[in-house]
Amino acid sequence: MAKEKPHINLIFVGHVDHGKSTTVGRLMFDGGIVDEQTLRKLREEAVKVGKAGFEFAFVMDELKEERERGVTIDLSHKKFSTNKYEYTIIDAPGHKDFVKNMITGASQADAGFLVVAATDGVMAQTKEHAWLCTTFGVRQLNILVNKMDAVNYDEAKFKKVKDDVLALLKTAGYKPDIITVIPISAWKGDNVVKKSENMPWYKGPTLMEQLDLIKEPEKPTNLPLRLPIQDVYNITGIGVVPVGRVETGIMKIGDKVVFVPAREGNGVTGEVKTIEMHHEQIQQAEPGDNIGFNVRGIGKKDIARGDVLGHVNNVPTVVSEFTAQIVVLNHPTVITTGYTPVFHVHTAQVACQFIEIQKKLDPATGQAKEENPDFIKTGDAAIVKLKPTKPLVIEKQKEIPHMARFAIRDAGTTVAAGMCIDFVKKQ
Repeated sequence: MAKEKPHINLIFVGHVDHGKSTTVGRLMFDGGIVDEQTLRKLREEAVKVGKAGFEFAFVMDELKEERERGVTIDLSHKKFSTNKYEYTIIDAPGHKDFVKNMITGASQADAGFLVVAATDGVMAQTKEHAWLCTTFGVRQLNILVNKMDAVNYDEAKFKKVKDDVLALLKTAGYKPDIITVIPISAWKGDNVVKKSENMPWYKGPTLMEQLDLIKEPEKPTNLPLRLPIQDVYNITGIGVVPVGRVETGIMKIGDKVVFVPAREGNGVTGEVKTIEMHHEQIQQAEPGDNIGFNVRGIGKKDIARGDVLGHVNNVPTVVSEFTAQIVVLNHPTVITTGYTPVFHVHTAQVACQFIEIQKKLDPATGQAKEENPDFIKTGDAAIVKLKPTKPLVIEKQKEIPHMARFAIRDAGTTVAAGMCIDFVKKQ
């Protein structure tokens, strides 16, 4: 069996209409993933709905409603591979009300491209997305200055936008010297896959070349073992088989493990008997591995989705309350103390109550701008104190970031997202 190529989750972000979807569509087409015939069909359809020129965007925007509005609504995932990596491309919406989908995307992304139109430069959402990317742990971010054809491939225009974006990313905590800024025209195809003849002044990589310059994300094998349970099966002849994905650390056969909160919130312990991945027995599982496993001494009633497994000498943290940094994405009115929506943390879904709104932050810089506000609303970033209605496993962003992020949902929509920065351990 050939060794699988390393896998990278890529996210494309940026202000609405700056050309994210067109960039990804062009990459797919020039990269040979989408054929001429498909593109021709999409082109005809684009003309039909009065969106001539949107055919590349249609490659990603498969939802009918999106095509008619010419806007990306949901996250779409597409597979793409080069000699070096296997990629999943996440095309994230730029529209304000779609930022919620962008967050579910960014929290899984290893690397990202911020698309900025040469015609507009840095816009409100460019700032917001840059800050969200850093908040949600997108370590490697590069920039695509798109629509260079619309500014006659002018190097001075490119330089101006480049300087502005790098200054912005510096305030968001990125190091400008490790960021690649590529001038492109997604519409015409300059510097996406093919080197542009219109910009002889640019000596750097194309978007396609930059993809293979992304550093392979390090697997967090040095962190403590954390494996959130997705499902628990009872399999004849084997017994109880929990299924889940290793987030951090390493699990080996023979390990003594504990599931928490589990039954009554006290946790249950056992010993790992077998581990299976893709229907093959394996000796150990690493971060990113989706596995089924069997633990001696565990009954079907003992554990459930949302429990987290760790080693007995480093038990996952069960909290009675926690402090978080959140961004309110889409709330119909205002959030005040007492509000108790459902938090989606790893595989757990637990209602948590807002017990204190400590401070409001400036979304472009992350600095505090108001202490103890009475309420927060859509667009606000804040530090809040929360109390889960039942035992919950969550970790600090600084210690185990993979287990710190969450989304807050209410009545079927994502109202906010955030990360845990501190907690009070459950006694």
